[in-house]
Amino acid sequence: MSFLELATSGVQGLRPYQPGKPIEELKREYGITNVIKLASNENPLGPSPLVLEAIQANLAELSRYPDGNGFELKQAIANKYDVEMDTITLGNGSNDILELIARAFVTSQQSVIFSAHAFAVYPLVTQAIGAKMIITPAITWGHDLTAMREAICDDTRLIFIANPNNPTGTWLDKDNLQNFLESVPNNVIVVVDEAYYEYACKNPNYPNSLEWLKTYPNLIVTRTFSKAYGLAGLRVGYSISHPQVTNLLNRVRQPFNVNNLALVAGTVALSDSEYLDKSIELNRIGMRQLENAFNDMNLSYIPSLGNFLAVEVGNGAKINEALLTKGVITRPIDVGYGMPHHLRISVGTEAENTICINALKQVLSDS
Repeated sequence: MSFLELATSGVQGLRPYQPGKPIEELKREYGITNVIKLASNENPLGPSPLVLEAIQANLAELSRYPDGNGFELKQAIANKYDVEMDTITLGNGSNDILELIARAFVTSQQSVIFSAHAFAVYPLVTQAIGAKMIITPAITWGHDLTAMREAICDDTRLIFIANPNNPTGTWLDKDNLQNFLESVPNNVIVVVDEAYYEYACKNPNYPNSLEWLKTYPNLIVTRTFSKAYGLAGLRVGYSISHPQVTNLLNRVRQPFNVNNLALVAGTVALSDSEYLDKSIELNRIGMRQLENAFNDMNLSYIPSLGNFLAVEVGNGAKINEALLTKGVITRPIDVGYGMPHHLRISVGTEAENTICINALKQVLSDS
């Protein structure tokens, strides 16, 4: 008997999500001691010192289940963004929220729309529930909202939009995104995935989608603490939506899906504006460093509002493998993203960026 035959048809065809290679794994495989990881869009600052203090103070509570409603974190989010607590859903990272949304609103008889070169979790959650995927062509590596609107059919129940998009870094401005929301039937849920919001919001034409929630009740905005707040290892994210939508998401949400330390860390992180400012400034400086280096190397890259750049290097898999031998972990984006000629390189510290740039120069000259 093959257990594959017992799985649902959607799961049978799934390929597991491929995360960035862990540092320890590279050390084991290549016997390398000095390794930098610029593969997973992590915050090179590490977590806020205030967060570390709060975690230390709460370690004794690990024998207790967390607050299943996440009251204090929800209250902090509500106060920061001027929303009601009954509009907030907490997740084990925003990925968790994306899956909850698909499970709550889509059946195997319905369809989900997302763009080519968009976040790999969108097809994963769609296929897992056996729904039909409608993948619209990208335009200049970003979302083609006209194509997405034209792709809506009678069985469409969900649209995923990443703004900025991962792995391309492309983004949609206020007018275009709002016009799209205005055109979508109200029985189609639109998720605006703002995982990189804190990096992008300094751009004057970048929209704050929370402002549209009362106008478009079919809108769900998702955000995370994994990027600008430096809490990727704790896995905590959230969505903000119409209260009825929130109620439905909480019906399928697992009890205690956000752990004690993540709840504490997220609450404190929201209050640490000094850390957030440092995080954003470090990213701004590092982004310019990478852009200038790629310009000097005559490498084409996709302008980004995230904390990463997708740079064209030829054979992405080959160049990535060569960089690994030099202790530099980047992200090839062929599998799951359809971009075989690019690497996605996360912004690191100045020293990490310099190591990556020098390694890339050497690898390209040798290839």
